Amino acid sequence: MPKSLRTPRQERLQALLAQVRKARKLTQSDVAKRLDRPQSFVAKYEGGERRLDVVEFVEVAEALETDPCALLSNLLHADEPLPPAIQGRRPRRTRA
Repeated sequence: MPKSLRTPRQERLQALLAQVRKARKLTQSDVAKRLDRPQSFVAKYEGGERRLDVVEFVEVAEALETDPCALLSNLLHADEPLPPAIQGRRPRRTRA
């Protein structure tokens, strides 16, 4: 299985993360601050210049106040609308 930034599933993930961010009315800078990363980090994974590993994916989901399992489920069922767990706001968890 070749690694690619241009597979349909990777492009769907990029779009999904951007869609959730916008639904939360967050800017790329807002998410970057929550992740303690530069804004370019968010721009690169949303724009397809960079892939996320699984730990980064979970951290991004948490920064977006979204259940990572719901995001993965939506990625696997691309023809379905965003589930309520992604559309609605979750309480923000703080790191210890």
